[in-house]
Amino acid sequence: MTQSLTDPGDTDPALCEQGRDLIRDVLERIGDKWSVVVICKLADTTRGFNELRRLSSPITQRMLSATLRRLERDGLVTRTVHNTKPPRVDYALTPRGLSLLKIVQALARWAEDNADGILDSRTVFDAEQL
Repeated sequence: MTQSLTDPGDTDPALCEQGRDLIRDVLERIGDKWSVVVICKLADTTRGFNELRRLSSPITQRMLSATLRRLERDGLVTRTVHNTKPPRVDYALTPRGLSLLKIVQALARWAEDNADGILDSRTVFDAEQL
């Protein structure tokens, strides 16, 4: 069943076709298990690696490193190495990362607003599958 939008002018089906591979790649990045967590933890401040790891528990050191590298590669996070003893590395969101944060937060609000309906739909669907 298709659902009609209130204003069909708000959508552009061609957008979903343009850059399809890049869109899929970006969605894969932000849809992985840890990227959204890290983006949210960097929302309001710069954080060091160990602080990020503590806040993102139970992420492993290896997974956090890999996640930060991917986010840095996509231009969502900056990495600043401080010449101290011991060396300190800080991470922060770039302007692009901050723009994505707004989308992630909007998605989180949408999920929260629709959680009860989604759970009800799942219950009905699962019951029909038996």
